[in-house]
Amino acid sequence: MSEHWDIIVVGGGAAGFFAAIRAAERQPDWKVLILERGKEVLSKVRISGGGRCNLTHACFEPNELVKFYPRGQKELRGPFHRFCSGDTIDWFEKRGVETKIEADGRMFPVSDSSQSIIDALETSVLRSSITVKKQTNIQQITPPENAQSPWLLASKDQQFSTPRLMLATGSNPRMWQMLEKIGLKMVDPVPSLFTFNIEDPRLQDLPGLSVPNAQLRIPSTKLNTDGPLLITHWGLSGPGILKLSAWGARELYAQNYKFELWVNWLGSMSREQAAEQIQNCVHDWAKKTILKANPFSLAGRLWQRLASTAGVAEGMKWAELPKAVRKRLLTELCEGRYQVDGKSTFKEEFVTAGGVSLKEINFKSFSAKRFERLWLAGEMLNIDAVTGGFNFQAAWTGGWIAGEAMSETIIES
Repeated sequence: MSEHWDIIVVGGGAAGFFAAIRAAERQPDWKVLILERGKEVLSKVRISGGGRCNLTHACFEPNELVKFYPRGQKELRGPFHRFCSGDTIDWFEKRGVETKIEADGRMFPVSDSSQSIIDALETSVLRSSITVKKQTNIQQITPPENAQSPWLLASKDQQFSTPRLMLATGSNPRMWQMLEKIGLKMVDPVPSLFTFNIEDPRLQDLPGLSVPNAQLRIPSTKLNTDGPLLITHWGLSGPGILKLSAWGARELYAQNYKFELWVNWLGSMSREQAAEQIQNCVHDWAKKTILKANPFSLAGRLWQRLASTAGVAEGMKWAELPKAVRKRLLTELCEGRYQVDGKSTFKEEFVTAGGVSLKEINFKSFSAKRFERLWLAGEMLNIDAVTGGFNFQAAWTGGWIAGEAMSETIIES
């Protein structure tokens, strides 16, 4: 026998929970079911931000917020005007979760624990009498035969039916294949938000050193950005690299993650400005040792490594700096060239670019254009953002709007 529900949400993550809660709160008499294939729900919420949960970003203007989305920028503008970062904060604060803004704009619960977010979501599910079934892996989806017939779902040993189906299973290739079978177009998934593998003597023994702002460019593409940069055991990471990986997800995949990266370690300072600074050192610090007298806001060990690479000898004074070495030093500082050979996943923040084509979705309701009683949100869709709480915000917004739309969809018999 098939279990029949008024709404079934497949996927127990941020978007799925938000959709189920919104629909159930608006239609308290409806039977709402969340199906999760894993042993735990909200697993990505739990590990986000190192267990603190970076739930959104302090960017409250929709037209500014969309600029952080390499894919989905145009499509999210309207939805963000309906449910934006401030609405997310308001939603959680009404459920007892105080939030705070950090210096870089990321927003966290004051508790610094993702459990606060999970508790708020699970309490809301409980209050709305939503049923959650874990370890239920949907293996088949059958669309309705007509306007009155239901969606049919099948797992290994259970069957379900519903007039309103929501899919929020994240980056799930198997689910994408099922959707392709019923006619939805997919965009092939590729990784986003990854760090760069670089084996280079200039970076050896310097893991943990960072610069507050570097300019980054990949000359084989039009990709360039800036942001904090972190030296790691395997190469380069930090928000600047992650931003570059997000905007370049498809191009860098096409290059098999082998390309040249140019780094301006001095950030917004141009080569000409750096040259002027060095000339001032030659004049004002003539008798000072170059390796010990660092005129730039770089960590001492990084300055020494770059200067030595350029040919600055131990004990060399600023007054003794040869023109050829000065030229190489400027290149190391402002146009350092590093060969990237591969990528690494950024901790637990793995994000995929790809999924259901955005042309398939009506963004007024997050429903599928060819199946008006099918809703999709979160990383199911070809939407992704840079790091900083933006991917969660897209999930909250999509889930909230989909839940609203589901609650308004009346099936005439």
